[in-house]
Amino acid sequence: MENRASNLEHALPPEKAAAKAAIIAECERLAEVGITFVAVHFDGSGDEGVNEDIKCYATEDYAYEESEVPNANSSYLQEHFETLVPYGYEDGCGGFGDVILNVQTRKITVERNDRFEDYTTSAYEV
Repeated sequence: MENRASNLEHALPPEKAAAKAAIIAECERLAEVGITFVAVHFDGSGDEGVNEDIKCYATEDYAYEESEVPNANSSYLQEHFETLVPYGYEDGCGGFGDVILNVQTRKITVERNDRFEDYTTSAYEV
């Protein structure tokens, strides 16, 4: 099931808006060196989480850990990307996902996957 908040429903707090602006401002420079996507992967559970180092890609479509551009240094954007990682992804069973910049469209997407525990109950007479 996909749950997408509209842009009108999801106004960014000032620190996230500033991070977004700083990232978008780098699109032209990134495009000049052939980078099509920039992303940070996050993963956590049990109240602990980790943000991986920022990675650059030169592909038509973004796919985590595929076609990474070697020697692309965009570490100066790490803090801005981490600001956009969703709060609480590491709580309980945790979650994982990516903060992805599409350099060509200048759009940033946050893909968050939440883990949860589930169970089924069956009762019957014998």
